[in-house]
Formats: sequence, structure tokens, C-alpha cells
Amino acid sequence: MKHRHGTLETADYGVDAPAVLRNLFLFGALCLICGFAAPHEMHLAGMNLRLRPMFFWTGVCLLIEGALYLLYIKVGKLRHRDYMLSLHTWRGDEQVLDVGCGRGLLLAGSAKRLITGKATGIDKWSNVDMARNTPEATLLNLEIEGVLDRCVVKSGTAQSMVFSNNSFDVIVSNLCLHNIKPAAVREEALAEIARVLRPGGVALLSDFRFTREYAKKLKAMGLTVERRRNWREAMVTFPPLAVVVARKPAIAA
Repeated sequence: MKHRHGTLETADYGVDAPAVLRNLFLFGALCLICGFAAPHEMHLAGMNLRLRPMFFWTGVCLLIEGALYLLYIKVGKLRHRDYMLSLHTWRGDEQVLDVGCGRGLLLAGSAKRLITGKATGIDKWSNVDMARNTPEATLLNLEIEGVLDRCVVKSGTAQSMVFSNNSFDVIVSNLCLHNIKPAAVREEALAEIARVLRPGGVALLSDFRFTREYAKKLKAMGLTVERRRNWREAMVTFPPLAVVVARKPAIAA
């Protein structure tokens, strides 16, 4: 939070997957309208279809999902960010990488836990995955949060990173890796994460799908892996998210 030109400004971490949110409310409303306008039953191929209840309850379910998703965007992702970062015991001197940093939610959260360390964020700046996703929006949020001097923002993809081997103590990522297709390219991204993670370091990878795949692949690469869920915040985290906690074995002295 920061005062700018006499007003109190807060960071804006945007709308994740804006088309999904729009479609949940749009089709939910259309189904409700059809539920009131459609005939109660329709005979089709010898079957009696109860159109009005079908449309009505489909609309209700879509609108509930839309409301839960909006709650995540406004409240849940802040709490999930704090939960993710609590899974590491911070010293303050870490080198941190946020893969798919978007508008800087995890990047800023990590930087606030640093003293002499540095947080780097990379993204390909897709506006499909995040509304108004630009490096400028991210830098503004970092400035508002007061951590700009501890952060670096770069353009890049998870499957082809420019960093040297063993560069980062902590790697974080939320709702990014599932967007990488096909599965073989996702595996390349996981291999890159394992490559740039320092021995003794930890990767915290959060997603609503493919987390078992991430865990299996990282374990095969020699990392120690577990999957965690934040059941205490389940009502404000939709869709439900799991965190893959992957630790790279330290090099023996």
C-alpha cells in the first residue's frame, strides 16, 4: 500500500483467466433465462426431457462457480499466496524465482520476506491467462508494495530459461504450468525448474490440475516431493489448489 498524489494506492493483482470468469457468469445467466422461458418438458426420441429444471439448476451451478472464482480472485489468492510462502522457512538472503509471475502476487510476497536476497519474476505476459498482464503493471505493483529494489522482472518461458544451473534457493509458481501444452513441453519446464534450483533449495508449485504429474516427474529427477493442500482456506480457493513441495537434495560436504 502506498500514497501516490495524496491518495492511498493498493496493488492490483488482476483477474486470472478473465474469459473463464466471464463465461461462468454469462452462461449461468443464459441458462437461468432459458430455465424460465423454456417449456417444462420436451419429447425427444421417445424421452421426456425436463428442460426447465435442467436449465435452471445448470445456471445456478455456473453462477455459484463464478461467485466462488471471483471470491478467489479478490480474497482467496492472497491467502493462498501466504500459505504457499509459509511452506518455506525464510532466512532473508534467498535468491527467488517466480515462474509465470503475472502481476507480481508471489513475487512481491517473496520479496517482503527478503533482506539481502533478490526475487526474479519471469512471464510471457499472456492476457488470456491474466487480464492486463504486462511488465509495467507488475513493476507498478512492486513499487506500490515497496519491494521494487529487491525484484527483477524478465520476459521468458518456463520451458526455456536463460538462468545458469543452481541459480535459485526458492522457486515459486501458481496457476502457470497447466497452461503449457503438450505434456512433453510441461516436462521440459519441470526439468528447467529442477536445473536452476540450487541443491538444498525448494520449489513450491501450485495448480488445480496436473499436480500429480508434476510430483511424479520431479521425483524421477531426483527431488524429494510431497503434495500439500490448505484445507483451512478451501472455501475461498476455487478451483481447489494443491501445492507440490519439491526439495533438491543438498550436496554432501
